[in-house]
Amino acid sequence: MSAAQASTGFSEVVSRTVVLRERNIDTDQIIPARFLTTTERRGLGKFAFNDWRYLADGSPNPEFELNKPANAGAAILVAGRNFGCGSSREHAPWALTDLGLRAVVSSEIADIFRSNSLKNGLLPIVVEQDLLDELLDQPGIELRIDVRERRLHLPDGRSVPFPLDAFAQTCLLEGVDQLGYLLRQLDAIHGFEQRRAAAQPASFSQEQVHAR
Repeated sequence: MSAAQASTGFSEVVSRTVVLRERNIDTDQIIPARFLTTTERRGLGKFAFNDWRYLADGSPNPEFELNKPANAGAAILVAGRNFGCGSSREHAPWALTDLGLRAVVSSEIADIFRSNSLKNGLLPIVVEQDLLDELLDQPGIELRIDVRERRLHLPDGRSVPFPLDAFAQTCLLEGVDQLGYLLRQLDAIHGFEQRRAAAQPASFSQEQVHAR
């Protein structure tokens, strides 16, 4: 997957939630360090939450939420506060998106993880603790996320805004990262450079410089 194709763009996510109630889920729990030997994004989903998803013999842990049949296909993860803390690694959002997740909802999301997520097609949504507590207590409810309006819609008709800067929003809608966004502006960049060069006075030749 090239830098210009960081993800598939999306304007809306409608999905049931899968809930991890634990607080302080760090990036090493999201994807253990021993799986960071690749720069390939595809295929990392099978290692997401590896030490929780699998038993010592390598078989799936039936008690882990992401292994339960009822949560198959869920695209919205609701997690306890301070999600994504710990060391910086882009592999964490890579693993989560490869697992099929589109958004993570919590009352606190670590800054570096949040930044890495927005660069890689995963939408981190921060809500008030009271609302998070509601969502944690109602696993499997259907939420609708409107990326254009920056609002989270609940089944009871309520909707709440969430913070999302304009550039990150554009990248999510268009399915590009920062480099991909810049590459799409090449014609405008070249046009600006040509206009600027035409507006500059002619530079002195070496002979003129020496003569002065």
